[in-house]
Amino acid sequence: MKHSQSKSIFDFYGKPGFGKALPLSLQHILAMIMGAVTPPIILAKTLGLSGADSALLIQVALFFSGLSTLLQLYPIGKAGSRMPTIFGVGFAYLPTLLAVAKSGLDAGTAPADVVGSIMGAQIIGGVAMVIVGLFIKHIRNLFPPVVAGTVVLVIGLSLYNVAINYMAGGIGSPTFASGNNWLVALTTLGIVLICSQFGKGYFRLAAIIIGILAGYALAFFFGMVDFTKVADAGWAMVPMPMHFGLSFPIEAIIPMVIICIVNSVQTIGDLSATAVGGMNRELQDKEMEGGLVGNGITTLIGSLFGSLPTSSFSQNVGIVAMTKVISRYVLGVAAVFMILAGLLPKFSAVMTTIPAPVIGGATIIVFGMITMTGIQLLVKDELSSRNVTIAALSLAMAMGIHAAPNAVAGLPDMMKSLTNPVIIAALMSFILNIILPKKTLADEARDREAIEQEMNGTIATDSVQKKVTTEAVS
Repeated sequence: MKHSQSKSIFDFYGKPGFGKALPLSLQHILAMIMGAVTPPIILAKTLGLSGADSALLIQVALFFSGLSTLLQLYPIGKAGSRMPTIFGVGFAYLPTLLAVAKSGLDAGTAPADVVGSIMGAQIIGGVAMVIVGLFIKHIRNLFPPVVAGTVVLVIGLSLYNVAINYMAGGIGSPTFASGNNWLVALTTLGIVLICSQFGKGYFRLAAIIIGILAGYALAFFFGMVDFTKVADAGWAMVPMPMHFGLSFPIEAIIPMVIICIVNSVQTIGDLSATAVGGMNRELQDKEMEGGLVGNGITTLIGSLFGSLPTSSFSQNVGIVAMTKVISRYVLGVAAVFMILAGLLPKFSAVMTTIPAPVIGGATIIVFGMITMTGIQLLVKDELSSRNVTIAALSLAMAMGIHAAPNAVAGLPDMMKSLTNPVIIAALMSFILNIILPKKTLADEARDREAIEQEMNGTIATDSVQKKVTTEAVS
């Protein structure tokens, strides 16, 4: 199908001049770049990867963030939503990735080999995403807001300890919990808050970047920044497949498949919000299917090169809804810049020099926003006794086991792979939503009326019986 050569930024097929598109593209990059590079940074630090491997994880994350966005904007076959959305390596997978990493390290597996097991599991997860996308029209009713909201809520809550530990300097650091670490972390957090709440224009949009730069400068003053990795990194590199190899341990595959399916719920929500907020219409089935299939294919192919799973970026959805700028050319320029950044190892190496307290101070508010997004999703459904039970029980079990991991230490490895809080929340809310009777607030009100009438009838009957008995005795 041919489309008019519109230059409007408010037309999906519009192609404005590069000078007009660039600043609009920049705000999308500023909003998502740290979200894309922080998961590989945290995973690399958790595993203790070498500087070269750490830089590679970040480099490939940037490259596939741009590539996945381009696929959504310019679909190939059934892959791609043809919606003004930004996709990239996302936070939603981080709790599962860290759980798989910890399990591998505890088993004595070398850090690089743990990454290989994550990539192998991710291939299966990508296939699961594609399958969900192809059949989403038939199973969409299985993921109502009460299920999606509970899962997103637990994702945010389960990441708080990660942020706090990084604010303190990172577990294993010789300066863990030192005053300098907390000063850097709180300064970073304070700058982010000031810019996001009092700033205007790009200063407000780029609050996280500005906070990180301020925290980075303070950390440099305290001698916490090491540029050795930057000096050792090359200027350009093309991602090569199978750097970390592939393995397929079942204890990694199960949680990865589940989180990939669960993340599809978030993708549906983001695409729907883009359609309603940015384009003033409902999301079409074809767009929903293409978005999920495209994300699955990007996740699958990315695993061959060392990229972590991709997902939609909610913060960029907010930008589209606020500005109504839906030109895919604008978002495409942002995607191209991300790809170019992924091909420059020097840039990736600079990302690895960011000290843990800076990352923690900048991301704790992001994790908090994920939690609030979960709450917003929850209240989209009626807070009926049924829905409250689903959310409450799922939340209690997920966060309870997360707070007391020794309680499941005696379970078989297969079962322990399912004790990640996000997995518990997803499974429990999904199952409860299927088996619990579907009752609205109106249904519950009618049930209470029926119970009250029944009780009143019983009381009346008892009174009559008591009167008859008394008269007989008299």
